[in-house]
Amino acid sequence: METVAFRMTLKPGMRDEYEKRHREIWPELADALRAAGIRDYRIFLDDSNGHLFGIYQRTDTHTTDALPTLPIMRKWWNLMAELMDTHADNSPVTTPLVPVFHLP
Repeated sequence: METVAFRMTLKPGMRDEYEKRHREIWPELADALRAAGIRDYRIFLDDSNGHLFGIYQRTDTHTTDALPTLPIMRKWWNLMAELMDTHADNSPVTTPLVPVFHLP
């Protein structure tokens, strides 16, 4: 398993709606993420600046590179675009985070 970590940015005042939408994540989206090899996906918020920190494990046989081509992923990004910083295609602006320490 590989750990993937990244940062995104939530727009001001959007925390409650962001949390609500994730509590109500569509089962077909959750299934697509799992089918792509994503495990133990978590997102944390730094309330002081709106930075979201995402982290998940992915299997050695993951297909996460194909997720952006899935209609359900595009639909989710379109729904979430009003809440966070996105690219022109509504995919979230993400900054990969580099691992610097691990305590096994």
